[in-house]
Amino acid sequence: MSGPPIHLLRRTFLAGLGGVLTGLALGSRVGAAGPALPPAVDEAVKAEAAAEGAGLQPNLFVHVTPNGGVRITCARAEMGQGVRSSLPVLIADELGADMRRVEVVQAPGDPAYGDQNTDGSHSVRGFYDALRKLGACARMMLIAAAAERWKVPASTCEAYDHAVHHPASGRSLGFGELAVAAGKLPVPKDILLRPRVELMHVGKELPLLDGPDIVTGRAIYGADIRLPGMLTAVIARPPVVGGRATHHDASKTLAVPGVRHVVPLPAPQPPFAFQPLGGIAVVADDTWAALRGRARLEVTWAPGANGHYDSQEYREVLLAAVSAPGHVVREVGDVVKALGSASKRVEATYHVPHLAHAAMEPPAAVVRFDGQKCEVWTATQNPQVSRKEVARALDIAPDQVTVHVTLLGGAFGRKSKPDYVVEAALLAKATGSPVRVQWTREDDIQHDYYATVSTQRLEAGLDEVGKVVAWQHRTAFPPIGSTFTDTTLSAPGELQQGVLDVPLAIANVRAENCEAKAHTRIGWLRSVANQYHAFAVQSFIAEIAHARGTDPRETLLEIIGPPRLVSVEELGVQSLPNYDQPLAEHPIDTGRHRRVIERVTDLARWSDRKQKNRALGLAVHRSFLTYVASVVSVIRDPEGRLLVDEVWTSLDAGTLVNRERVRSQFEGAVIFALGHALYGEITMKDGATQQTNFRDYRLMRIGEAPRAIHLDIVDSDGPPGGCGEPGVPPVAPALANAIFALTGQRVRELPIARTLKA
Repeated sequence: MSGPPIHLLRRTFLAGLGGVLTGLALGSRVGAAGPALPPAVDEAVKAEAAAEGAGLQPNLFVHVTPNGGVRITCARAEMGQGVRSSLPVLIADELGADMRRVEVVQAPGDPAYGDQNTDGSHSVRGFYDALRKLGACARMMLIAAAAERWKVPASTCEAYDHAVHHPASGRSLGFGELAVAAGKLPVPKDILLRPRVELMHVGKELPLLDGPDIVTGRAIYGADIRLPGMLTAVIARPPVVGGRATHHDASKTLAVPGVRHVVPLPAPQPPFAFQPLGGIAVVADDTWAALRGRARLEVTWAPGANGHYDSQEYREVLLAAVSAPGHVVREVGDVVKALGSASKRVEATYHVPHLAHAAMEPPAAVVRFDGQKCEVWTATQNPQVSRKEVARALDIAPDQVTVHVTLLGGAFGRKSKPDYVVEAALLAKATGSPVRVQWTREDDIQHDYYATVSTQRLEAGLDEVGKVVAWQHRTAFPPIGSTFTDTTLSAPGELQQGVLDVPLAIANVRAENCEAKAHTRIGWLRSVANQYHAFAVQSFIAEIAHARGTDPRETLLEIIGPPRLVSVEELGVQSLPNYDQPLAEHPIDTGRHRRVIERVTDLARWSDRKQKNRALGLAVHRSFLTYVASVVSVIRDPEGRLLVDEVWTSLDAGTLVNRERVRSQFEGAVIFALGHALYGEITMKDGATQQTNFRDYRLMRIGEAPRAIHLDIVDSDGPPGGCGEPGVPPVAPALANAIFALTGQRVRELPIARTLKA
């Protein structure tokens, strides 16, 4: 995109899009769709706000203006999951606002807004009650102002349809008429929430608020920001994490028209955390000149301590780790004795490679720095960490840094790591100009914070009638913590994702955490450790079923056990992180496990799973407090190729806010998971990533997608669970189990496309 970005004032946001698109947005208005506006427009907005008056502002998230408008601030980042459509509705419904008069604005990065890290499927489940209370607080103040004016008890008044009503007398006052008076009242301490039935939009099929801007090209992403005098930078980074440039010749680069600066960046020191990787930046008038200049740059690299990293060799390191006893993290009964006396033993080893995030929009950030204050525009999941890291890099106080959050073109966890933002800050300081750092697709794939490589070994003991009497699970993977500290052991937060929290109706259980050293940057990617742990556990249960000669569905239900709430004592752990939620409020409920299994297998007609040239595979997994079961259908076409035909998913995520976005998230999760299972693989040679672009880091293509994805949502009034990530984990094992059912070939290593060829 060239030229200045299109900015939307409150007077103009959806006016020109026509009735259809306006209807799609529920009448809600998009204000400041992400980035802050250039100075001249900022002043116009401030003048408009001053003219409207302060009105009612009981907190940072709600502002009722004297003209009757309601502004709701969204403090989380929008990346297609619909958070700017879902979270404001919680406030608006509690308030009683008319969505046609609601404007949603994006919060800058600031600790005053609480946790802004849009990660971990946490936005709804973590803020459901808190956001309702913010809206209810404003509602109570408006009601109090009306009751005072009418000289009636507040308990006799109601707020709905953007007004306060007194049913006994038939009187009503609009929110705008009450805003100033309400704003002078004390903020109530005891907040009364509405009955759930009065929330008019929650749980419905809500449209994507930013959809009209996205489909008409008006949406503003990180790379769309343009500032006066702005330069664009691309960076030649060391091929190996921890490497550095020992020599560079920029003479040919500086000869490229439009290239203004060549700037060496400092090499990072371990632990790498969110530091930039270093290298040589080429800063130019535009992206094309910067790219041409980088192509002509001559650099000699020293690989550093990770130059020996080799994926094939490291696979053997992990295999050796799980072949020996590790650190016991879960134990019930006596596994050693039970395995020793078992009538039959089943064992298998599973391996999953590194994965890249490969979001549609590569990282980009714009920074303006005047020597004292810094202003950032970027697509970030975690603006507060961006603020902190930029302040650290520039040696200024965090309150001197303003971070404006644009829309994100996908993220999956990558954009909560602000190394690219710090790069832009360093270059703005070095050049004295506003700088946009732009990553290319090759940069994105070759310099990612990768999902970790993992090897797991599972062993089960069966008695004389085939009952599982022993279960041992060893897992080895370079932990996420290695990016921040010198650790080789995964943390409880990673182990809770498919090791510590798996319900097992088995008398003897042991899980072991095996050490693994990282040689690249490890980061969280959608569903995190659940992805590889679910692949191993759910594949292994299907292997047990085959060894027993029993139905995989019945075996899975038997191993999960009867409906019950699973205690930490039954799990054999001292405590469980439980996604930062109390286990009493979000217990491990095997009844919910069983329900989604039963529903999804009924939908997929599990009893008809054995057909010529077609087979079904099943898996279930609880993650981010949500229960998901998937069935995958694999067929063999007339040419003998294996194809994914259909996928069924049943989910129990508790209370839902936006069913349309939940449906989209889970449909997307199927494609995301299938692509990784079939093709996803990042490999290292001499410390450097071998893949470069989508030609060798394959994603699922439209012709390979299943012809149908069937989604079944369990209606529930329980506490909200996550929805962005839980759809991913069961898909890969369900696919692998279907392939075995059809071909007899067991898949124990991903990606499947390479494994089956081998």
